[in-house]
Amino acid sequence: MGIVAGLDSSPDFTRIVVCDTDTGAVLRQGYAPHPVDMPEGGPRASDVDPQAWLLSLGEAAGGGLLEGVQAIGVSAQQNALIPLDAQGSTVRPAMVGGDKRAQVAAADLIDALGGREAWAQAVGCVPQAAQPVTKLRWLAKSEPENARRTAMLLQAHDWLVWQLLGRPVRRTTDRGGASGTGYWSAATGGYRPDLVELALGHQAMLPEVIGPSDAAGTTPEGLLISAGTGETMAAAFGLGLGLGDAVVSLGASGSVMAVHPEALVDQSGMITSLADATGMHLPVVTTLNAVRTLRGTAELLGLPDLESLSDLAMKSTPGSHGLVLLPYLEGERTPSLPHTAGTLAGLRRESMKPEHLARAAFEGMLCGLADALDVLRGRGVDVRRIFLLGGAAELPAVQAAAPSLFGAQVVVPQPADYAAIGAARQAAWALGVSQGTLDPRTPPAWQGAAAQVLDPGEELAVGQAVRQQFVSVREQTHPGAFRP
Repeated sequence: MGIVAGLDSSPDFTRIVVCDTDTGAVLRQGYAPHPVDMPEGGPRASDVDPQAWLLSLGEAAGGGLLEGVQAIGVSAQQNALIPLDAQGSTVRPAMVGGDKRAQVAAADLIDALGGREAWAQAVGCVPQAAQPVTKLRWLAKSEPENARRTAMLLQAHDWLVWQLLGRPVRRTTDRGGASGTGYWSAATGGYRPDLVELALGHQAMLPEVIGPSDAAGTTPEGLLISAGTGETMAAAFGLGLGLGDAVVSLGASGSVMAVHPEALVDQSGMITSLADATGMHLPVVTTLNAVRTLRGTAELLGLPDLESLSDLAMKSTPGSHGLVLLPYLEGERTPSLPHTAGTLAGLRRESMKPEHLARAAFEGMLCGLADALDVLRGRGVDVRRIFLLGGAAELPAVQAAAPSLFGAQVVVPQPADYAAIGAARQAAWALGVSQGTLDPRTPPAWQGAAAQVLDPGEELAVGQAVRQQFVSVREQTHPGAFRP
């Protein structure tokens, strides 16, 4: 019996879990916020000194947390780009998050390659402001001297793994992290250096993509470091997702992803074709409006929080007395309606009650996510079980409506550090392979997430009728906009 650690370096903090290699049981854990100066009352800075991640890592690992650990896996925020010079020093602070500065650069890149379809064919995704390839274009246009000095490109988990190994000559990444860059194709398993040159203006060195169970190296103290991966892929691995499983994530915006054996090339750009941490694929479809729909409705109704909105919604009935909310408050990506607004339909005297509007908000949000699920199902993705993530997944109004609207069993996992657990599971896999006790194609079978399981049961027909009501209003309002 051994122990391994998984560390998750998120945008705000580092969390470390120490797990039993055989069962995945969490034995101890550490936490520390990143020492990053936040703008007073403002949004997160788009530029961060990556040394902050190392400082919080050191603090989270304090008190002998890693004593006896044989291997470490690293999960980290996706899309954080660290440009390095020829000596391996950072050219400028890391560019993190959904960097709004890069929105014009995204449009530039789409045009430069010949449109959205060309990008979907090339790398399985269409450039967005957050992606490393787009940040490179911004760098070339806005900071040409820094762009000229950039000789090597790393993402957050690549950089942390490299630091833990003592900054060796070899730099590595994994399929999951590489698939979000905009210059690596999950379909071909190869880089597109020409796209780096298109964005940056010249070639740059890229980290070697190693396999899911490979080790990136061993520290001078003999600690094995696994490949590492992005937070999304690590969380999927920590949850124990397999074929037939999808994840619906409820943030301000929403996302739907599922495990699939092959990369999906989507000409419309609705599907982002990512790779997972096991050798499979994670096609993702995003909606712009999830929990922001609920928050907006709560404010409109003068309610203090989402719990109150949920309580009110539970006083209504499925179908909200004919009230339908198309929740396109910020425009929408799925369907592609970037400049539209939300629509409230079905107003009759009997439907004009606060509880029906509250229910319509929950149903509208979930039907929008069901549309995203249909995009994947329409491409042959098998969805039998849906993991529902995010704080709003605990709300009774969500749990009451989701199984019948999604037409599948819904699993609500107990809150846990799934990205850190996934990183630890990857470390256990690499350790087992290095010791000859595990197959490089089969990850360790850890116990799954503790969860509440909700079945559609007899409500399925009712849910599908509510869904049809939503679809009818969507088609009347935006004819032909949605083609899964």
